[in-house]
Amino acid sequence: MVVVGGVLVRSLSRVVFAVTLCVSVLAGGTSPTASAFTLFESGQVRPLAMSPNGKFLFAVNTPDNRLEIFEIFSSGLVHRSSVPVGLEPVAVAARTNDEVWVVNHLSDSVSIVKVGTGGYSGVVTRTLLVGDEPRDIVFAGTAKNRAFITAAHRGQNVPFDPQFTTPGVGRADVWVFDSGSLGSTLGGTPLTILTLFADTPRALAVTPDGTRVYAAAFHSGNRTTTLRETLVPDGGQTAGGVPGPNTNFAGAPAPEVGIIVKFDGQNWVDVLNRSWTNDVKFSLPDKDVFVIDATTNPPAQVSGASGFYAGVGTILFNMAVNPVNGKVYVSNTEARNDLRFEGPGTFAGTTLRGHLHESRISVLSSTGVAPRHLNKHINYGTCCAAIPNTENDKSLAQPLGMAVTANGATLYVAAFGSSKIGVYATSALEGDTFVPSTANQIPLSGGGPTGMVLDEARSRMYVLTRFNNAVSVVNTTTNQEIASLSMYNPEPASVVQGRPFLYDARNSSSHGDSSCASCHIFGDLDTLAWDLGNPDGAVETNGNPFAPPVVPGFGTDGTFGQDISFHPLKGPMVTQSLRGMANHGAMHWRADRTGGNDEASVQPNDGTFDEQAAFKEFNPAFMALLGRDAQLTPSEMQKFTDFILQLAYPPNPIRNLDNSLTPNQQAGRDFFFNQTLAPQGTCETCHRLDPTANPGEGPFAGFFGTDGTSSIDPEPQVFKTPQLRGMYQKIGMFGVGYAMGFVPPDPFLGDQIRGYGFAHDGTIPDLFRFNSSFDQSTINPVGLQNTPANVTGKHNLAEFMLVFDSNLAPIVGQQITLTSSNLSVVGPRIDLLVARAEEDECDVVVKGRVWLQEVGLLYVGNDQFTKDRVSLPAISKEDLLESCTGECVLTFTCVPLGAGTRIGLDRDLDGFRDGDERVAGSNPADPTSTP
Repeated sequence: MVVVGGVLVRSLSRVVFAVTLCVSVLAGGTSPTASAFTLFESGQVRPLAMSPNGKFLFAVNTPDNRLEIFEIFSSGLVHRSSVPVGLEPVAVAARTNDEVWVVNHLSDSVSIVKVGTGGYSGVVTRTLLVGDEPRDIVFAGTAKNRAFITAAHRGQNVPFDPQFTTPGVGRADVWVFDSGSLGSTLGGTPLTILTLFADTPRALAVTPDGTRVYAAAFHSGNRTTTLRETLVPDGGQTAGGVPGPNTNFAGAPAPEVGIIVKFDGQNWVDVLNRSWTNDVKFSLPDKDVFVIDATTNPPAQVSGASGFYAGVGTILFNMAVNPVNGKVYVSNTEARNDLRFEGPGTFAGTTLRGHLHESRISVLSSTGVAPRHLNKHINYGTCCAAIPNTENDKSLAQPLGMAVTANGATLYVAAFGSSKIGVYATSALEGDTFVPSTANQIPLSGGGPTGMVLDEARSRMYVLTRFNNAVSVVNTTTNQEIASLSMYNPEPASVVQGRPFLYDARNSSSHGDSSCASCHIFGDLDTLAWDLGNPDGAVETNGNPFAPPVVPGFGTDGTFGQDISFHPLKGPMVTQSLRGMANHGAMHWRADRTGGNDEASVQPNDGTFDEQAAFKEFNPAFMALLGRDAQLTPSEMQKFTDFILQLAYPPNPIRNLDNSLTPNQQAGRDFFFNQTLAPQGTCETCHRLDPTANPGEGPFAGFFGTDGTSSIDPEPQVFKTPQLRGMYQKIGMFGVGYAMGFVPPDPFLGDQIRGYGFAHDGTIPDLFRFNSSFDQSTINPVGLQNTPANVTGKHNLAEFMLVFDSNLAPIVGQQITLTSSNLSVVGPRIDLLVARAEEDECDVVVKGRVWLQEVGLLYVGNDQFTKDRVSLPAISKEDLLESCTGECVLTFTCVPLGAGTRIGLDRDLDGFRDGDERVAGSNPADPTSTP
């Protein structure tokens, strides 16, 4: 493979065509080049900020990896400049009138932007490197000169051992920098990195005086976990096992499954209030929001019980502090996975239909936590009225950003899933006396509001609406939207048109409070298990193929002799990510969402590998689970499908940036490919891995841990072989009461940060124990013997699985800023970025200023960078680095292959380079504006 003009060319026979295309386009032709757009669907956290003097509004343009700067006038907003930052910016905070910090979710970085006079220009002057997937930023401390940034407790930039296999370790970090003393190290020197006892964090909030910072976990959980099937007596409820019903309506016996239990403060109980405490070998303190003293040196979590709040919610989105009474408002959703079943509930007498998550704002104060259900008008006892309806109209779904007026009297909340702003008197919210009403809501034309800032001097509120990538202006006197300013959006039409079907609760549910995103948070997962069987459903034929099709000692269908059909009762299963489903075959844990069901046969058929058909099999869930009165139309479902199948996994945040493996990881990879574990063969026999080829270029091309077929494991149910990307997201549940292979049950291991681990039901705490499921046994006589070599091999295999290959190389997103004084520090990182581009792992783009002139460059191979002006010759890397003198500042970023031309040279892909458009006075973000 070679890179020509930033375009990946996989065959030398295509080089001539690629060169011709790039030359004609970049020289000023009228036909834009094709652009790869990678859809990450990062959730915005703090998308807007206003300068302290109230003159400028700063907005993150997440899909275009830019900071947009608007000047504020009484008559409205005027766009002044657009500053390239890192990939997927999700939060922004203004430290001063001319210094803005931007959090880049995919780049694991923070861009410090210097704003020019009048907001007409801006440039990144420093890039800070932080932990994985940073999300939010606030300034606090005595002079508010300390920057607090949330990030996951992992990533290639962390200076510590993340302790992935150690029980009881917090996985939520807050990085703290002194804005006046960032240090001369590569990524900046933090004052401290606070580790909080929770899973990955998201939101921050700060008191008006800057003395206290509040940090919230994102997927904080709700004190539920799953008991593995082996701990639950067989025979159903009458035998002390799974609560009934234990058949479907037609009397077909359900498979033996585990059960979800919840900690009630004293015991772990199921839906029948039976105690299973002796079988759960850990505890869940459910610490959700943490209190940090921002003034100590270094900042630290407040000690004792006053240092955290528990039981705030299941998914915590954002926070705001009332500037008058100091109470903290936390927007969140509370999951009802302690209840069971989808469908009408006729046979079982119970159903979750239309009542998955409750949208709430929890009020934190010295007296504790007071959750407030925003949709208390909903009658969950009824379902499925046609939409629109008055109940739906009043609902607010997925509350995100919030803002409180200076007098503390009014709270505004962005209802992302309802495309509205909710308006609450804080006294009524705190006292739970508010009455849901459309009179207290502000509809937004753009849809999908994520956050806002108040401009009380002008009686205005500015809201970022994600569905149309715009900034809405709201008159807070009349509570009406008065303007909407679109930002340039490079997303293809299929993404823009399909996105609302994931989030829009008004269209997804009768009650108006639920959508697919209620559980698939920003297209990913909620780290919970749900029992979503349907007792009113029928047993369905399984038309999927098995791999391998026949194994000696197994049934003729390749299974252990179990019923391979899909029973409508399936037990607890953890939410799977919607990322990376393209090219991976049938969907859901059992592969019961499959085009293979279009043929009433148990024989393999081509429909199994039709992801379009598979995803469309989820359409009935709009009625059976979300409570819609009808399925989406074929046209609507097609748009939803086209959107979802573009969702991508991010780069692996643990694997070395040069894509190499440590000795243990390499040994684990060798074990994965070569060690026989069962009669069917090695791990790779079923969990196919071939990241080097494009789909269609080989029998297993483009597979990342599966080949799309079903497995032959000795489980009560048959499952699809799952892909293995994203294992690092599931760390944090340790302690189980059952043996697996040669590994005995755990003793009680104390507090953990989450209730779900690995496997379909989340009951396996770590990958070593998962790998031990292949230990030698009567049903697996060729399995692993209990030898020191095999124990070491299983540990190494676990390490490899955590760094499992993904669609994007680990270098993608990484960046660094070069100035005239730091070449010796950042030079090696720049060399690394270029070296990975030479290996076809990314495109390297350069953005910044040289001699006060805005520049853009793209690495095109052979040590050459092409410039964003046709008349200027390419420049070598050495010459580029040496030319950065005086006030020069250049930020190098590894972007996904194929995106380099758009991000580095031709923003709107109109065929005219950005530099040429700037010189000619045309707009590089408007394909109709040409030189």
